[in-house]
Amino acid sequence: MNICFIMYPWDTIDPENDTSLALIKECVKRDHGVAMCTPANLTIRDSVTNAFCNVITRMEKTPSTLKAFYNKAKLREEMLPLAGFDAIFFRANPPLDPIMLNFLDSVKDDVFIVNSLEGMREANNKLYTAAFGDAHSNIIPNTHVSKNKTYLVNQIKESKADKMILKPLNGFGGSGVILIEKSAMSNINSLLDFYITNGDGSSNYVILQDYIEGADQGDVRILMLNGEAVGAMKRIPGSDDHRSNVSAGGSVQKHTLSKAEKALCKQIGPKLVKDGLYFVGIDVIGGKLVEVNVMSPGGITYINKVYKSKIKVEERVIDFLESKVVDQLQAFDRRVRLRKTVEDA
Repeated sequence: MNICFIMYPWDTIDPENDTSLALIKECVKRDHGVAMCTPANLTIRDSVTNAFCNVITRMEKTPSTLKAFYNKAKLREEMLPLAGFDAIFFRANPPLDPIMLNFLDSVKDDVFIVNSLEGMREANNKLYTAAFGDAHSNIIPNTHVSKNKTYLVNQIKESKADKMILKPLNGFGGSGVILIEKSAMSNINSLLDFYITNGDGSSNYVILQDYIEGADQGDVRILMLNGEAVGAMKRIPGSDDHRSNVSAGGSVQKHTLSKAEKALCKQIGPKLVKDGLYFVGIDVIGGKLVEVNVMSPGGITYINKVYKSKIKVEERVIDFLESKVVDQLQAFDRRVRLRKTVEDA
């Protein structure tokens, strides 16, 4: 099997904690061909979508640790047609580049893509969680999304809570997430101006969300594969930061899913699969869904570490990828055989 990872540059990888690297290493360990490219390296040659790729030279023996694998991996540059791969694993960081998806539209019927283009178009920002909330559901915290500063200020004033969460629509890794308090209303207008207004005169959507009690104790990152939870960890904020993201200084520990968390996963799993969102990371606080991360969800290496390798999430992910590619190839072979029967009749 040959897999292309569309991701961030190789030289920006954290060789000890990177989820993409863990997935790549598992593929190489299974003797699959692996190539990597960034969205900026997509190109069209003679009407065929290609990519300037870094191809990993096959190894006689795969190093046991991520860091050793990263240091020993030898890369060579090749321009390769994307339709020639068996699978494309999308791992680029937000925000989503819609032009990149236009490139991939030309190969989506030839290659199995994780996650699907349609799913990423629908779920690439924090608005997607609203799809799981309605008048009869208490699955997400009360949420407001707007560019209208007056409206957002009024929502803060009318809120029964003393604290709320403010964050940009397209942020990731905890960037831009702040805790606001009614006692500091004098700062709200300037904060909203900063978040909403761009220097070029355009504006951004911001999210205002009820603060969930217990959030100061951390959140739960759950990795979902084909609609089911395959790993989870508790993320604890640092001593001087309210955010739980490891990239923001948080720490991790083991976590067993609660009854409410299991019910949440069961409720949202079918829609994730329906939307082609096969591998995602969801963030949960107090049994409520806060975010769905679909572009480059992380956490595999940390989950593996806190469970001391009893759980190896990357193995299950690549097992799933292999099964989907086999299903796709068998379906293609079946169509070819049936068409030949008709032609020979």
